Amino acid sequence: MPVTDKRRADPQLQAVRFLLDGEIVSLTDIDPTRTVLQYLREDLRRTGTKEGCAEGDCGACTVVLAEPDQSGQGLRLRAINSCIQFLPTLHGKQLLTVESLVAADGTLHPVQRALLDCHASQCGFCTPGFVMSLFALYKSQPDATRRDIDVALAGNLCRCTGYRPIVDAANTMYSYAAASETDGDWTHRAGGSAGDQERVICRKLVELADDSTLSLTSGDKRYFAPRDINTLAELVENHPDACILAGGTDVGLWVSKQLRELPTLIYTGDVADLQTVTTDDACLDIGAGVTINDAVPHLLEHYPEYEELFLRFASPPIRNAGTLGGNIANGSPIGDSMPALITLGTRLELRKGKTTRELPLDEFYLAYQETALQPGEFVTRIKIPLPESGREVRSYKISKRFDQDISAVCGAFSVELDGSRVRDIRIAYGGLAATPKRALECEQALLAHDWNEASVQAAMAMLDRDYAPIGDMRASDEYRRKVGKNLLYKFYLETSGTSDVASVYEYAR
Repeated sequence: MPVTDKRRADPQLQAVRFLLDGEIVSLTDIDPTRTVLQYLREDLRRTGTKEGCAEGDCGACTVVLAEPDQSGQGLRLRAINSCIQFLPTLHGKQLLTVESLVAADGTLHPVQRALLDCHASQCGFCTPGFVMSLFALYKSQPDATRRDIDVALAGNLCRCTGYRPIVDAANTMYSYAAASETDGDWTHRAGGSAGDQERVICRKLVELADDSTLSLTSGDKRYFAPRDINTLAELVENHPDACILAGGTDVGLWVSKQLRELPTLIYTGDVADLQTVTTDDACLDIGAGVTINDAVPHLLEHYPEYEELFLRFASPPIRNAGTLGGNIANGSPIGDSMPALITLGTRLELRKGKTTRELPLDEFYLAYQETALQPGEFVTRIKIPLPESGREVRSYKISKRFDQDISAVCGAFSVELDGSRVRDIRIAYGGLAATPKRALECEQALLAHDWNEASVQAAMAMLDRDYAPIGDMRASDEYRRKVGKNLLYKFYLETSGTSDVASVYEYAR
């Protein structure tokens, strides 16, 4: 019997299989929490990929993952942070590093040539990460604008160049590509003609795909990566104390920073049932395994008011790995998606074994990182009501940096008026309490009242009864109180048509 048939006959795979430079890599007996960065630097001695922060903030460790796109004929490339990506999650994917881009004859990729010719590297430590972020942009957006470039580089920090020559290189790389007879990039390793190279890689990745559950054991650690939701439900029910791993953008830090041991991991990233997005007349239904970057376009199609919020949500490598379901289930009091989703009336579908139930998102959080999930239960879908005519929504994020920073306060608001009176209002904040939380006293002070200056200022005072914020390295408690109130006032000004600058100035005093 052929090896591939034998693999498919086995209900569980026991080797991580992925492509590196066009060649299949098969790994067994690996620590499930070993990071891709550790594997590259310590096992393969690919030291181009750097470790800067080990928490997904600086971008020095950026690599690119390639997977077949929806057509199955082309590739979809994503820049991710290798410092918090666990090695087994590479299964069925192509891994690309800065070393992968140089041609066999030593010819640099257009991205690398552009960075060199534009003098966009000084100490060089961050440069490989910039190369990989720009490479992902180069392959996915051949007509990138300046804004596209800025967004693509938001997850890469540099302390030498001032970024201008890096942006120059980003513009130059396209002209280098146009002047080249061949792409001169990583696909040369796949074999075949230039036009067929991506399809060659696609076919290899499809061959690696398998319907079996990946199951690894290393010492007392276990790792499971099911392919369907029924197997996932069975595993979670049988291992109620297991850590459910989605994008790993938070769990990765548990290992890299807190040095925590995770005896059992159940990875949801290969479960096709969790990757779908559907819409009906009333609801946008997003699978819990859909990444932030894949979920955002669907959200913005219906709620364009949230564009800046999600543009500032972490960084592209984090959004490429982190999932909407993971952000919600994590229960962080400063998760940026939750206040907005709460004010929209979002509901969660939860599953335990063969049983499912629905729960409003604002009832999901019980205490600091404590949720209503029962042992053996997990989030399957996020159900977001579609916009109602006449309803205004906004969400504002306050942080020290515009890009890639954690919120000090994130406020979200939704109001529906009946003439000048408030028919319905929902207000939620992150950063003011131990959980993302609605401002119920504040809402009650506005409900059935006129949407005017007096009512809003009275409601602002009620926020002191809804929240008792703490002070920390990001902001003092007093600052958080004041900002929380001012965000409500900002929402009022934007939705009431008020243009009385004098009154705004007087209030600010």
